[in-house]
Amino acid sequence: MEMRAKFSYYLLGGFLLLSSFVSLSSSYSDNDVSSHLMSRRLLKTTSNRAIQQFLIPHNKIRAELRLPPLRWSKKLARFASWWAHKRQGDCGLIHSNSDYGENLFWGTGKGWKPRDAVAAWAAEKGNYNYKTNSCRNNKQCLHYTQMIWRSSLRVGCAKVVCRTGDTLISCNYDPHGNVVGQKPF
Repeated sequence: MEMRAKFSYYLLGGFLLLSSFVSLSSSYSDNDVSSHLMSRRLLKTTSNRAIQQFLIPHNKIRAELRLPPLRWSKKLARFASWWAHKRQGDCGLIHSNSDYGENLFWGTGKGWKPRDAVAAWAAEKGNYNYKTNSCRNNKQCLHYTQMIWRSSLRVGCAKVVCRTGDTLISCNYDPHGNVVGQKPF
């Protein structure tokens, strides 16, 4: 009798463990799971050189304004990678709507580098009027102002090649910038 009770106990435990695993895995879509695993793999293979390719151009622009340099955040890089992989199917410039600041870059083909994305965002500098704290009419400048937002101290970025063969680069900033009614510095 005691052997039968132990067997039932282990059988029930195994069933509960298996059902919780099935429940957990079904709560994620296949794309979410593969994106999450891909994000973890990419983060492990992100070299210091790759990180510097994002940090150096960001911090050069901030240094011109005597702003504190951004520091690399693995947490933000994981988030940027997760979101970029979510957009990998269509390469859409759709924001994640997180509580992080976010700059997105899209380029035709696979040859785009981190510095290209940062340069594109920095090129918006001419569209920003500090005195009025606004962008010129019908022009973009919020990518630039996010990069130079004084209170943003951490950044994490990711690059993916989309199924279309194009490149998507995402950078997330914490704390976020572009607070309505406030100037970046």
